[in-house]
Amino acid sequence: MGQPQAVICAVARTPIGKFMGAYASLSAVDLGVMTVKELLRRANIDPESEVIDEVVFGQVLQAGVGQNPARQVALGAGLPVSTPCTTVNKVCGSSLKAAMMAANSVRAGEYKAIIAGGMESMTNAPQLLLGQRKGTKMGDSTLVDSMIHDGLWDVYNDMHMGNTG
Repeated sequence: MGQPQAVICAVARTPIGKFMGAYASLSAVDLGVMTVKELLRRANIDPESEVIDEVVFGQVLQAGVGQNPARQVALGAGLPVSTPCTTVNKVCGSSLKAAMMAANSVRAGEYKAIIAGGMESMTNAPQLLLGQRKGTKMGDSTLVDSMIHDGLWDVYNDMHMGNTG
């Protein structure tokens, strides 16, 4: 018998958002949960049926989101606690890498049905006080925008990613 083939059975996404726009009150996890619930509805899959073998979701801006955002999405969408979940951070390629990992798992015969995707909320990326674990003895502390620091700054060439395109 040949190698199993990976196919896309259903798709869902949120409309394209705007920074500080209509989705400002929703976290990346909230957006992911809504999307996975809609995906399951379109695919006519009962979340509790244990049909889904794994969830792999990409997210770059994870500061302040909590542990394993992919797992938060899966549980929020009603999937069983036993569902393995992986969060991928490969900057701009995070959701594509999640889809590639899912396809590889199917082709390897490890799993049959995987939800793969990505989520982000630049609006909700927090401001950070780096180096403040022990506090400041004297002088000023500077807030650092995690959206730029963790998502939009090329650390290798010390420039904004918008300048690299």
